[in-house]
Amino acid sequence: MTYPKELKEYPQLEEKTYPFRLFFNECREAIVEQNILFLHWHEHFEIIVMQEGHAIFHVDSKPYEAGPGDVIIVPSGGLHVGYSLYSGDISYVSIVFHASLFKDRNQDSQHEQFVAPYLNNRFQFPVKPADLNPACSCYYPLLQAIIAEVRSKGPAFQLVVKNQLHLFFTLLSRSFPPQQLSERHQSERNSINRERFKPLLEYLEAHFEEKISIEWAAKFVNLNPYHFCKTFKKLTGRTFIDYVNLSRIHEAERLLLDSDLSVTEIAGRVGCDNPNYFTKLYKQYKGITPSGARK
Repeated sequence: MTYPKELKEYPQLEEKTYPFRLFFNECREAIVEQNILFLHWHEHFEIIVMQEGHAIFHVDSKPYEAGPGDVIIVPSGGLHVGYSLYSGDISYVSIVFHASLFKDRNQDSQHEQFVAPYLNNRFQFPVKPADLNPACSCYYPLLQAIIAEVRSKGPAFQLVVKNQLHLFFTLLSRSFPPQQLSERHQSERNSINRERFKPLLEYLEAHFEEKISIEWAAKFVNLNPYHFCKTFKKLTGRTFIDYVNLSRIHEAERLLLDSDLSVTEIAGRVGCDNPNYFTKLYKQYKGITPSGARK
C-alpha cells in the first residue's frame, strides 16, 4: 500500500459510462495502530467491505470498529482514515463510485424519492448501517456479489455492478427513510468541522519541512488550542503532534523508496534537522531504521 501525495484523491474509475472501481487493499503483518487507510477525501462514495482482521475507521470525526463481514459507508466528501486494531493480516475491499453512475435514472420518480436524496448528499446513510438496524446485514451479500463480478469480469459485468449498487442503496433507503431536517444538526456540525479543517490538513501535507505548533494550527482554523486539540483528535483519530509526525514519516518513507536523496537530506525535507532524532522517530513509527527501510 502506498501513501497518496495529496490529501484529496481523484480516483481513476472504470470509464465515464460506469464510473466505479474496486480497490483490493491488503496489509500483511500489520501491527496495532498501524495506518491501513491514509487520511483523505474525494467526491465519490466509498463502501468499505471488511474481509480480514480488525480495524477502526474514523469517518467525519467518529470512530467505527470493523471486523470480517462489516460494512462502512463513507459519504461523498467525507474525511476518512483507518488504523489496525490487532497484529496480523488485514484486508478489505473499497467500492468507490460517483453519483453520476445513476444519472440515467433521474426521470424515475421512485429513484428521485428514495435514492437520489442520498446520492446528492441531502441526506446520509449511517456509516455503519447494521449497528443501527441489524436487518441491513441481509443486504451485504449484494456487495460480495459485486466483488465477485469485478473479479471474474464476465460479459456486461459493469451493468450488473451498477444494478446491484442501485439495489443496495434502494434497500438501505427502506431501512433509513430520509430524516427530518431537525435530526440533522449533528451531521451538519461534523460537516462544518470537516470543511474547516480540510485547508489545514492540505497545508500540512504540502509543508512537511515547516515547524508548525499547536498554537499556529489552532489559529489557522480559528479555534483556541484546547478545542482545536479536542476536535482534531475526533476528526483524525490522532493527536495533532502524532498526526504531524506520522505524516512526515510517511513522506520520508516515500522519499526513501522513490528518490536517491540521502537520509540526512530526507530528514531535512520532512522537518527533522537532527538526523539522529529522525532515525529514532522513523524507527518508532515503522519499526525499522531509515537505512534499513531503503535496503
